[in-house]
Amino acid sequence: METMPSARVMGDMVLLPNGNVLIINGASEGTAGWDLGRNPVLTPVIYRPNNPIGLRFEAQNSSSILRMYHSTAVLLRDGRVLVSGSNPNAYYNFTGVVFPTDLTMEAFSPDYLHPRLARVCPTIVSPASHSQIGYGQPLTINFRSEGRINRNLIIVTMVLPPFTMHSFSMNQRLLVLTHENGTQPEVTSLGRSNYQVRVTTQGSPILAPLGYYLLFMVYRGIPSQGIWIQIK
Repeated sequence: METMPSARVMGDMVLLPNGNVLIINGASEGTAGWDLGRNPVLTPVIYRPNNPIGLRFEAQNSSSILRMYHSTAVLLRDGRVLVSGSNPNAYYNFTGVVFPTDLTMEAFSPDYLHPRLARVCPTIVSPASHSQIGYGQPLTINFRSEGRINRNLIIVTMVLPPFTMHSFSMNQRLLVLTHENGTQPEVTSLGRSNYQVRVTTQGSPILAPLGYYLLFMVYRGIPSQGIWIQIK
């Protein structure tokens, strides 16, 4: 068991394309409900499940906007997280209350979007966005990445966008696609920084309900821009 850097209630947790988890928004005291929270938490936290115990939580740059009850956060196609809202009041009260209603939006950028990592970031060439796939089918992805790559550091993920409200991201899930029989994705060099990876889609709606997913190529923990894929 690990201890978070600070107490947090009414927080939002977002699964990132590389398997890490963003914990954002909320308060350090009180509970959900009208005017029941105190001491807003302004510092997001990244949880890295693959790090050694004791090194999994990492505090990020703080925001200046208080986001408590009725705040929300959702993953965007470019890897940022859209953060919005805050209304711990029974009505829309913009003045005369401890924590005024806030309808602004901002974008949180995880560290994998740092400009120094742009050369490493893969770019999906095909399939086209909004392609349709079925269960248990082979999926071939062509992508570009500058320089020589380590094939063992490539993963393919699919993120099901959730319905987010009241600190719950309903139906949120992240799927890691493998090659046949659960083996490492098969990667082939096509020359001139072009590569091809072969994976197999999930075989059951229990793990992957029908609908639209964001598909990401992830190399060394750095995701591409996502493309929309429909499981049909």
